[in-house]
Amino acid sequence: MYVIKVKGVAKIPDYVQLRDEHFTLLAYFRVDRPEKSLEKVGLGEKANYIMNIVKDLPFGQILKLDI
Repeated sequence: MYVIKVKGVAKIPDYVQLRDEHFTLLAYFRVDRPEKSLEKVGLGEKANYIMNIVKDLPFGQILKLDI
């Protein structure tokens, strides 16, 4: 799984994308509201782990996660 943090502009907030090994979009959610989207894709129990990584991830960088 891959995670990408996307910088928002003006009124558009920052977002996070989670993608699988084929780079298919699994989840797309606001940085400040990840719970509902992560629950929907079955990663609710990993929300704290994912968001701790996202917090330190620079915008636009792709990071591979082993979950």
